[in-house]
Order: sequence, then structure tokens, then C-alpha cells
Amino acid sequence: MAKAYFKHSADAPPPLRCCVERVVRFEEVDALGIVWHGRYPSYFEDGRVLLGENHGIGYMDFYARGIAAPIKQMHADYKLPLRFGDRFTIEAVLHWSDAMRLNHEFILRNAEGLITTTGYSVQLLLDSENQVLMLPPPFYADFRERWRAGEFLGDRCTE
Repeated sequence: MAKAYFKHSADAPPPLRCCVERVVRFEEVDALGIVWHGRYPSYFEDGRVLLGENHGIGYMDFYARGIAAPIKQMHADYKLPLRFGDRFTIEAVLHWSDAMRLNHEFILRNAEGLITTTGYSVQLLLDSENQVLMLPPPFYADFRERWRAGEFLGDRCTE
């Protein structure tokens, strides 16, 4: 088994998950007929956006409160190629962090359910003066309390 991207502490709530189904478009493949490696960040983005919107912590939720959530790190591990016309699923997983950051993991699976790509991104939370937040803003603190209380336990991908 591959090493986990993020450590899970015993007192952390379970990760949150959502899935997005996609089909590889012609513009996403390279001359070899496989998805160009530079397209994967946009696939990760599809999962990250849906997960945030599902829980009221999307980009616009932060923006409306004067908070930015830029990407600090991104990483991808390519296992199997995706090709034009392939159907695939992007599973986005939000891992708990005591720090003011968003730790997302991504698992892409082809139509047969085989993992094609995994990866992660880390986002920092910044105030309107681009200073890293050390404490959660009220709406995010509320989200974290609901997460810790188990409000999102039914939040799973259907396989």
C-alpha cells in the first residue's frame, strides 16, 4: 500500500468525501492520445470545488468573507493512463487539520474502478491583507464543529 499523503490523528473526525464523474474530452489528450499530465490539476479542482460547495466552504464562501484559499502545494502520482472518451471518477477527500489549511486528497478511477491517478493539494487560509490565518473565521469554525460532531458522516461516494 502506498504511503498516506496526510496523517490521521485518533481524535480527528473521519475525512469528508465526494465524487465527480467525468469523460475525457479531446482537448485534454496529448499527441500520444492520453490525458496530458497538466490537465490533472483541473480534475483535482473539479473535486475540490464540489466538496467545498457541498459543505458551505467553497471558494465563494471564503471570498464573500474576505478570505482567500490559495494552493500552497500540489502533487500527483500517475498510475494508469486515461484516454479520449474514457469515463472516470474523481474522488475528493478533505482531511482534518488543526492548522488553518485545507488538505485535499484525490483518487481518480477509470470505468473499471482501477486507480489511475492519486494526488493532493494543500490550501492556506489568508485574510484580506494576505496574512496567514492562525484561527478559523466564524463560518469555518462552525463548519469544523459540525464536522467534528459527525454531521457529515453520511457524506460518501457511491461506488
